[in-house]
Amino acid sequence: MHHRHRLLALGATASLAGTFLLAPVTIGSAAGAPNPNDPAKMAQAVRTAAVMDHLEQFQAIADAHDGNRGAGTSGYEASAEYVEQTLQAAGYETERQYFDFDYFEVVSSSLVADGTEFDQAVMSYSPSTPDGGVTAALVSPAVVTGCEVSDWDGIDATGKIAVIQRGTCAFSVKSTVAKEVGAAAAVIYNNADGALNGTLGGPGDYVPTTGITKADGAALLTHATATLDIQTVSEPKTTFNILAETAQGRDDNVVMLGAHLDGVHDGPGINDNGTGSAAILETAVQLAKANKLNNTVRFAWWGAEELGLLGSEHYVSQLDEAGLAQIATYLNFDMVGSPNHIIGVYDADESTYEASVDVPKGSAETEAVLTGWFDSQDQPWVDTPFSGRSDYAPFIAAGVPSSGLFTGGDGVKTEEQAVMFGGTAGVTYDQNYNTPADDIHNVNPVALGTMSDAIAAATILLAQDTSAINGKRSYGRSGVPARQQEIVIEGVVHTLR
Repeated sequence: MHHRHRLLALGATASLAGTFLLAPVTIGSAAGAPNPNDPAKMAQAVRTAAVMDHLEQFQAIADAHDGNRGAGTSGYEASAEYVEQTLQAAGYETERQYFDFDYFEVVSSSLVADGTEFDQAVMSYSPSTPDGGVTAALVSPAVVTGCEVSDWDGIDATGKIAVIQRGTCAFSVKSTVAKEVGAAAAVIYNNADGALNGTLGGPGDYVPTTGITKADGAALLTHATATLDIQTVSEPKTTFNILAETAQGRDDNVVMLGAHLDGVHDGPGINDNGTGSAAILETAVQLAKANKLNNTVRFAWWGAEELGLLGSEHYVSQLDEAGLAQIATYLNFDMVGSPNHIIGVYDADESTYEASVDVPKGSAETEAVLTGWFDSQDQPWVDTPFSGRSDYAPFIAAGVPSSGLFTGGDGVKTEEQAVMFGGTAGVTYDQNYNTPADDIHNVNPVALGTMSDAIAAATILLAQDTSAINGKRSYGRSGVPARQQEIVIEGVVHTLR
């Protein structure tokens, strides 16, 4: 997931010939298969065990490709081939949508003060220090967040290592300001418990910059000097999205599901975001068995999300006004198997959190499809901020109704949430977030199963009718009205025609 992490990639270009697939994909044809034509049947068809099987494949791919599946690497290429072959075996045609991106790799890094080495995470797109690093005095701004040049008034930062607190402005702003006041490098420490895995957002005029914990920030400031050594590589490369859609359904009223396929360089990326990728993959496989869909369902596996939502941004940028208007709603699934999970739904109706972005009309109704399913199953759920910090951001910026599901990242579980969902209060939802330990053992199958059911149910429901979202009564490409169904959304019975 894109918010607040270390955004890295390592490897060769996306056009590698030497790719990897665990085993031949063997999926029965849709002919003669059970017809998952309503939410309950679809949820039953998308089995947790099958989703876990896809995750096992992603894990094996990472194991065979330098431990990661990042954009621009052989691990990403092999992950894409697995998705494509699984879809093709289920009867889909697949498309690769290529785009250029700024590749970033950390070669090595260290932060040492008086013989004590601090754990740190280099911020993506940080430039390198000189060979051997920067050894210099430590200095903090008068205003600890260091977002303005004036925050450094009265402080001589020339040639020194700036130690800055997270908050108020983007990491890129802090690094740029540090350079403007003459600092040789910057260390940004967290303003809450937990690791700080950040990004500068793209190439820019920065000082070498890394992130540390809140506790380590306090400890570092007890030292007078430190040595920061960062060696990085940044260069242009090419990667791609994977797109597939149902053959059935009206193509002027498209339901879209998306999940980013790439992970960070630091690990296999199984929860983030193998889980979302695997859940929509199995949903696509089972949806192919439905004998009547009224709306086209389009699936997307985004590339380079970890480098700044680049795949979804490229996709939306290629759509004209008519293409955007054809998308009834977009549902995003990023991290749906967190070990210390919540069952979270993007709060499009702002019933708990005021959104930090504009919320397109129809988004609240999209959220209600997801929460309506949970309510029908007596499954507790909570709102998560509608912040645009994953691949739905480009869609909402373009006015497309959106919502999605999230089981938690580097936030901390509350006592109330522990009562609702189990797990441990006071501990992050995913303690292995963006680390090498985000592997197959970092997934909670109960959370994954709950979310996969909701994804499956929402998909078939919206494949049959989106009138609650956009007022369009759904007809198949044949022009025949849909089979009449009913669903309760926020206490209102909607007849699906």
